[in-house]
Amino acid sequence: MDIDKLIARINELSRKNKTVGLTDEETKERDELRQRYLNNFKSNFKQQLDTIKYVEDEENNIKH
Repeated sequence: MDIDKLIARINELSRKNKTVGLTDEETKERDELRQRYLNNFKSNFKQQLDTIKYVEDEENNIKH
């Protein structure tokens, strides 16, 4: 499931929870989808952090 569909389904379940409530199966699905979203977010964020280069490090490499 791509991220847009994942978010859409999470939002759909959230709206339903506010109006009529969720069944036990839907609550479990919502929790699993939220966890998948968070894992995806953490993975992407870590990947971005891993690509950061510090200016001081690059300056030190040029001087050597």
